Amino acid sequence: MRAGLSAVFFCAMAAMASAGQDRGPVTNLPLPRYVSMKAGEGNVRRGPSLSHRIDWVYKRRNLPLEITAEYGHWRRVRDRDGAGGWMHYSLLSGARTVVIEKDMVAMRRTPSPDAPVRAQAEIGVVARLGECLPDWCRISAGGQSGWVPKAALWGVAPDEIRE
Repeated sequence: MRAGLSAVFFCAMAAMASAGQDRGPVTNLPLPRYVSMKAGEGNVRRGPSLSHRIDWVYKRRNLPLEITAEYGHWRRVRDRDGAGGWMHYSLLSGARTVVIEKDMVAMRRTPSPDAPVRAQAEIGVVARLGECLPDWCRISAGGQSGWVPKAALWGVAPDEIRE
């Protein structure tokens, strides 16, 4: 019996690999992908059900998270520190946000290192994500908006382009 189960598991894994399983089996959306916290508070569980233990609670609305897996109404997420677990999909939003990873990042008028600085963003600030070019993204936070180097952000893929 054990050998039979191993063979089935191996075949399933091989099929997923050959099919380029980089889409969620529930939503058919890309995996991994970024989302944000819709709720002001959300439990992070060990597994994809209410019967699994709560490991911690996120308490920051709009916090960007990366979805790495899907199972029914549950999404496995991870934060910028690599910590993660399973959250119910109703706690998450497709609205995109990012966290500033470098202190006092210049928010520039245009996507150029020579452009005038409109404002500065402190490390840890959560900002709304707008358009992204290969090396720059437009963000807004605290009533200010501007272009920042993509390398200074967590919550956007290095090769991601957004219009």
